[in-house]
Amino acid sequence: MIRGAITIKGFNFNIHAKIIIGYLTILLCLVLSLLTVINRMTDLQDEIDFVAEHDIEIHDLANQIQKNVLDMETGMRGYVITGDEQYLEPYEQGSRSWQDNYNKLHALLSDNGSQQRNLEEMKPLILNWITNSGEYAINAKRDNNTTLLTQHFAENEGKKITDQLRTQFDSFLATEKKLTTERINKLNEHTNNLKLILYGLIIVVTAFTIAIAVILSNSIVKTIKQVITTIKGITDANSNVDLTARIKVNTRDESRELAEAMNELLSSLEKHNWVQKSLADISNLYQGITDINELTQLFINKLAPLLQASYGVVYLRREHDGEIDFVKVAGYATVDDDLVKTRFRLGEGIIGQAAQDKRIFLIDQIPDNHFKITTGLGASNPRNLLIAPILFENRVEAVVEFAALQPFDSQHLTLLDLLQDKFGSSISSVAGRMEVERLLAESQVLTEELQAQSEELQAQSEELQMQQEQLQLSNEYLEEQKEYAEQRAMELKKAKDELEDYSLKLQMSSQYKTDFLANMSHELRTPLNSILILSQMLMENNGEMGANEVAEYAQVVNTSGADLLRLIDDILDLSKIEAGKIEIVTDEVNVTEIPQTMRNMFNPVAAKKNLQFDIITDSNVPPVISTDGQRLQQILKNLLSNAFKFTEQGGVTLQIELAPPEKTGKLLNKQTKEPVLAISVTDTGIGIPQDKQQIIFDAFQQVDGTTNRQYGGTGLGLSICREFTRLLGGAIELQSEPQKGSTFTLYIPSRLDVDESLPLDVQLAQEEAAAASEVTEEPARMSEERKNGQAEEESSDKQLFKGKKVLLVEDDGRNVFALVTALERKGVTVNVAQNGKQALDMLQNRSDYDLVFMDIMMPVMGGYEAMKIIREDLGMHNLPIIALTAKAMKGERDKCMEAGASDYIMKPLNIDQLFSLMRVWLTEQVNQG
Repeated sequence: MIRGAITIKGFNFNIHAKIIIGYLTILLCLVLSLLTVINRMTDLQDEIDFVAEHDIEIHDLANQIQKNVLDMETGMRGYVITGDEQYLEPYEQGSRSWQDNYNKLHALLSDNGSQQRNLEEMKPLILNWITNSGEYAINAKRDNNTTLLTQHFAENEGKKITDQLRTQFDSFLATEKKLTTERINKLNEHTNNLKLILYGLIIVVTAFTIAIAVILSNSIVKTIKQVITTIKGITDANSNVDLTARIKVNTRDESRELAEAMNELLSSLEKHNWVQKSLADISNLYQGITDINELTQLFINKLAPLLQASYGVVYLRREHDGEIDFVKVAGYATVDDDLVKTRFRLGEGIIGQAAQDKRIFLIDQIPDNHFKITTGLGASNPRNLLIAPILFENRVEAVVEFAALQPFDSQHLTLLDLLQDKFGSSISSVAGRMEVERLLAESQVLTEELQAQSEELQAQSEELQMQQEQLQLSNEYLEEQKEYAEQRAMELKKAKDELEDYSLKLQMSSQYKTDFLANMSHELRTPLNSILILSQMLMENNGEMGANEVAEYAQVVNTSGADLLRLIDDILDLSKIEAGKIEIVTDEVNVTEIPQTMRNMFNPVAAKKNLQFDIITDSNVPPVISTDGQRLQQILKNLLSNAFKFTEQGGVTLQIELAPPEKTGKLLNKQTKEPVLAISVTDTGIGIPQDKQQIIFDAFQQVDGTTNRQYGGTGLGLSICREFTRLLGGAIELQSEPQKGSTFTLYIPSRLDVDESLPLDVQLAQEEAAAASEVTEEPARMSEERKNGQAEEESSDKQLFKGKKVLLVEDDGRNVFALVTALERKGVTVNVAQNGKQALDMLQNRSDYDLVFMDIMMPVMGGYEAMKIIREDLGMHNLPIIALTAKAMKGERDKCMEAGASDYIMKPLNIDQLFSLMRVWLTEQVNQG
């Protein structure tokens, strides 16, 4: 009898039959249990239906009768008060409906005589109210008998009847609720009984199922457990399978087939794992090797033991005068090199034939006198030879030969077959690298020779120029020298062209930055030229210029400086973006304020260029969104500035609306429940060609990147817009047609999800944004209201600043001159210290200063150290100190505050911002005084 099978009265069951019998037995138990539960659930459902249909309908009818009486009373009172017949409609409707509802309710209460009698007691009261109160009052109103109505309501008989009805209805409904509760409790009891029955059936069926499972598993799993135990035994704690182990099973059922299949799989995996591991080990040898001989020697030393070969040699491809040879470059266990042939031509011998046929040769019958494998104890004859070509891109790069005392296995051939392409690629790579190094060395030698020749030509040219006047009669000689120089120049050009071939990729990779430097040079020189010329004119002014002309020159200088600062800010923004240092500060942004902000900013530009500027906001746009408001405003300013710059006629339109959900999912690559704003900037300008619509978003790229282009700019604006939009979780879409205009659409989520792992220095980001906004604001866009406000501030400043004493600690003479001039115009007395140590001496001698401006980077003693001494050693804790620094680095403000600064302002200084800080701290000084 086969082990693992069971016999019942002469029947032999295999695993398949055992499983079927177990399932059928369990299924029969489940069917019997299900029929029992269904029977009990049917009875329970009948009881639930009775409660749902009977009790709920009684409650509805009772409430409806009560509502009918209330409608009649309300309609009667409305008619009596107003005399309007429309108020009688609910009265008449209730009068018609209550009797029908009463009859239905009376019929439903046929099984409850007590409640039926309670209902019958309420009917006379309803009829009495209709006759003696409702109809009586309506008829009196129709007869316009005010006396009867007054007397009727004074006696208040109708209210007494309705109060009695309400009391009886409440008692009736309370009784019905009690009856319903009792029925529900009874249903709950039946439900609990059903649960107990169900739990009992489950327990019985479960116990029976477990018993069947135990019986069947003992007869089925007993043998399989042996297989599982063996499989677990060949797996260690790290689940690394020992592929050399095999499973032993003595049964003859299906488990034996499983064991044999597993053993075959383990054998296959063992061979495959050996091949992959050997392949990885050999591949790791190639890294960092630059010499072809070293590579081949390492290869043969590693591969020969893996193939269990006692001898090995590598023949490398060599080409000379059009002939192809294979030359011995490495060997394994070779003793007498005189017996090993060092060179084979293509097709010569087995080595040459393997290279020509591009196939592997396996020879298993070798004569005894072929050659000897020598050891310390003697020499042996190999029994098998293996010759294989090494290929790369269908070209034979080398041929390897191995000899072994035992036959080569299939896994050895598989490994060698896989190594053909990989080793060939390594040979080609190392050979190419060696060739590049050789060419580079030759190129360096040639460059040095060219440089020497160039210096020689330059010396000759200088000598010819010095002797030009004295040697005019020697023109023929000079012509010969000129031809010689031109010939040398041609030779230099030829050598230069060869060098340019090696540097072409480097030139292409840096070309766009070269274009940027050219454009940036142009953009920087333009405002810088204005600053230099106008500042020189102001410096040379001998009183000939009027005050208006001087102010105009100063305004142009200030505007040019702001332009220079804006260019630097653009470069810094792009650098921060590429370095991943941009901080995103999420706050509540009022969308309704955006149109007015943009109008205030660009209406002067539109008026100056005679363009129409429209802003359209859809009504369904959310009033407030959660995003970085400063970055959003910078994006819109860049887009609108570009639109006005490239538009000569027509207009610019800014539209704010909600984006379609299907489009946002495609553009943002995610589905979001929050609405997404679509802010589009449309112009009627020059447009953008299709082939340029992608590159304009790259850094330093423009449609026209030459220095003599019609429109200026650095090409950073749209790149910064794209990166800021990406940081805000949005996207930018462009639609444009040359000579018709462009539309840039900005898609911004209404709620920005910020990764909690990112550092968010909210205070610093807000201050940097505020400083950048104040520094880069264009004076040309100043509105009349702002000018009036400045006039009022100047009037108040005269009273606040006059007579104040300020200590300026600054080592730069230009900054000292500018600040002293500006402060003295306000009536401020300014004393200057060149460094922190001098400032401390002045404060010790005179402590009545109202304010201190402290530079940070100074000789002798810096601003940080000086502020700490003022606060700690001198004890001047209430003296306002404003730090002046050119460092726009993250954490600079905190560092200044920790050193003792009261406030902080960045260079270049905005004089309005400086005066604003002075007002704050001087006012606080006055209040403290």
